[in-house]
Amino acid sequence: MSPDRTPPDEVDGTGALCFDPAAAAQMERLVDDFGQMYRQRNEALKEVVNAHHDALFRLALAADFKDDDTGIHIVRIGFLAEALALALGQPRAWAEVLRKAAPMHDIGKIGIPDSVLKKPGRFTFEERQIMNGHPQIGADILGQSRIPLFQLAAEVALTHHERFDGCGYPNRLSGEAIALSGRIVSVVDFFDALTMDRCYRPAMPDDKVKSMLVIERGNAFDPLVVDTFLAHWPQFVALRDRITRQRLSFADLVSGKVDATDNSGSSA
Repeated sequence: MSPDRTPPDEVDGTGALCFDPAAAAQMERLVDDFGQMYRQRNEALKEVVNAHHDALFRLALAADFKDDDTGIHIVRIGFLAEALALALGQPRAWAEVLRKAAPMHDIGKIGIPDSVLKKPGRFTFEERQIMNGHPQIGADILGQSRIPLFQLAAEVALTHHERFDGCGYPNRLSGEAIALSGRIVSVVDFFDALTMDRCYRPAMPDDKVKSMLVIERGNAFDPLVVDTFLAHWPQFVALRDRITRQRLSFADLVSGKVDATDNSGSSA
């Protein structure tokens, strides 16, 4: 029989192709089974990622608790970083991942002794060296995962203390050699950290912090990132205050939900 001929058992007496309802039904069941397996696999993977994220976020909370914080700071960092990324014209999908990654920026502080972390006065040279090690500790913790979210979080942890002028740490990177994620988080962390009470100093007024951002434009911070932040200053202040009033949590950070109708008490 030539290769292009249909086998005899697949045709009826008239030469037409036969339709086997049982075979078709079996094929349909196989397709359904594979579809269900695919959905179950995706759900299981999602649960693993969420559990991993939850564990690392709680570790980040522990690091912030060591620094005398309630945990709301790192939630604000996430939302502020997302908003700044969007203002810079970054894709929404990337900005949403940054929202979840940014709160882990200081996770390396979990490895810093309280005697250094909570010291109210100036650091000695040795203490400064210890403190400056927390970005690398954080990157080492987060970089063990192959999940893109945690890879971005490791990038943020490693680069958010670099300075645009090359005088930062741990690797003295400068300019655009610093990852954009780190350049974004460094600005929102500076803004939020200085406008909140810490164990070693009271909160600074918003206007003073705004002036400090202007001074550090091109020195500590990327000029474009600072200019974009300042161009949307009222919105960032309002977002910070709204997150604080609503006491947003890890679950809110993951979902990305902020009550945009809550404008009470804004200092914008």
